[in-house]
Amino acid sequence: MKNLFKPALLVLMMMVTLPSVSSASSNHRGKTNPIEKIDLEASQKMVDRLKEINAMDTKSLTRSEKRELRHEVKSIQRELHTKDHGGVYISVGAAIIIVLLLILIF
Repeated sequence: MKNLFKPALLVLMMMVTLPSVSSASSNHRGKTNPIEKIDLEASQKMVDRLKEINAMDTKSLTRSEKRELRHEVKSIQRELHTKDHGGVYISVGAAIIIVLLLILIF
């Protein structure tokens, strides 16, 4: 009975996690969601703004204007990074609970 418990638990955990991952990656046969289309347009505008800032001549700008541009660039990059790398995040408390449960089970 003990030899059957661990593989059964593994299969159960895989059955819970794999369908959600596979459904998240499906593209629905090329149809785009209007929200995704808005996100793509906003992302493109941000990329265009970054290119525009890179093409600027910053030698004629004052120190405060340069600082504002740096802050703008950093915020745009941060926002683009979160949009592109959106994922599932686990809190520290949830991770501790999961580890404790695994220790108790095995």
